[in-house]
Amino acid sequence: MSVKVGLVWDAVGDVGAGRGLLEVARHARLDAFMVFDHLINVFPRQAWDTDFSYLAADMPTPDRCLDFATVLGNFASLAGPVRLAIGVTDPHRRHPAVLAQTALTLAQLTERAPVLGIGAGALENLVPYGVPHDQRVGRVEEALRVLRMFFSGEGPHDFRGRHFTLDRALMGLPAPAGRTPLIWLGANGERMLNLAGRYADGWIPSDLMPPEEYARRLAVVRTAAERAGRDPDAVLPAGGVPIVVAESDAAAQDLLRAAPIRFLALHAGARAWRRHGAEHPFGEDYKGLVDLLPHLLTREEVARALAAVPDEVVADQVLVGSRETVLKRIGELIDAGMRHPMLIPASAMASPEAARFTVEAVGWLADRLRDGSDDEESRA
Repeated sequence: MSVKVGLVWDAVGDVGAGRGLLEVARHARLDAFMVFDHLINVFPRQAWDTDFSYLAADMPTPDRCLDFATVLGNFASLAGPVRLAIGVTDPHRRHPAVLAQTALTLAQLTERAPVLGIGAGALENLVPYGVPHDQRVGRVEEALRVLRMFFSGEGPHDFRGRHFTLDRALMGLPAPAGRTPLIWLGANGERMLNLAGRYADGWIPSDLMPPEEYARRLAVVRTAAERAGRDPDAVLPAGGVPIVVAESDAAAQDLLRAAPIRFLALHAGARAWRRHGAEHPFGEDYKGLVDLLPHLLTREEVARALAAVPDEVVADQVLVGSRETVLKRIGELIDAGMRHPMLIPASAMASPEAARFTVEAVGWLADRLRDGSDDEESRA
C-alpha cells in the first residue's frame, strides 16, 4: 500500500512564509504542496487582533490573500520533486479555458505534473464580488468536461452547454511529456462525489470526517467511476487533514482553546453541531464553510459565536493529540481508503511555539506514514 503525504498553505500574508513551508515539504520529502484560493479569508477581519491570534501582530488584516497562480509560478523553481497543487479553485470566477491555460503553464515550470483542484465554490469568493453562484454543481460538471478537452490536445474544440460554449476553441499550449495536469475534485455531497468518479484524477473532500464516513463517500466515488467505464482505482483518494499536535495529548487539547482553532468549529455546518445536541449560531440551514461570509460578521457576533462553541465540535474539526495519537488517527483514515493525506497545520495558529512544533511534527508524521508505521500492529 502506497501512502503519499502533502502539506497545505493558506496563501495568506507573507509569501516568504509560504516559501518556508515549501522548503519544509521538500526537506521532509513530501509528495505535494497545496495552496488555497481565497479572495476573503475564512477568519473575520472584525475580530482579528492579537487577542484572537498572535499572527495579527505582523498581519493587521487576515485578508491578505495571495493569487494562487502567481504564487505557484514563483514557487515552481523551488519545488523540485514536490508536486504543486491548487486546492481548490472554482469555475465561476475563472473560465475553464483560463484554468486550463494556468495549469498547462505551471506544467512548463515544474518537474512533476501539477494538480488543478476544482470545487463548487465558497460564497465568500463569490457573493461579495457579484459572481453568479446558482447551479454550481452543473457549472462544475461542464467545466470538468471542458478541461478534459483542453488537456487532450490543441483542438479545435466545440462544446455547447448551459454554462460554457466553445466554438472551434484552441489550446495550443501542450503539456510536457508526463506532466499533463491532474484534476482533483473537492467533493462532499452526492452529486459532486459522482462527478469525482466520472471525471477526476483525485478526490479531496474539504470536510474532516470519521473513517467510516470517508469509506462511504469513497465508495460513491468508485461506483461512479465504474459506471463511467473507468478504473475506480484511477481516482486517488486524498483529503485535507487539519492537525493540532503537541508533545502530549493533554498539551494538544489545551491548544483547542486558542480562538482561531475554536473558530474552526464555526466552519462546521449545523448538522455537525446537532450531532452534539447544539444549535449552530449561524442558523439551522447553515452548511458550513462554503456558506460562510466572514467579512459580514461583527466583532460582537464573533464573540457570541465563539462562546457558544461546544468543545466536542472543535475536536471534530481537527485530528488532535501527540504525534503518536495524530499518526494513529491518520492511520484510521488510511484504513478507510485515504491514500494522500494533505496535512493542514492548524495548531500553528495557536502560538509561535506551537507553530515550531507543528512544522517539526509534519516531517515526523510523513516519515512514519511513508514507512508503513500506520499499520494495525503499530497502532495496537
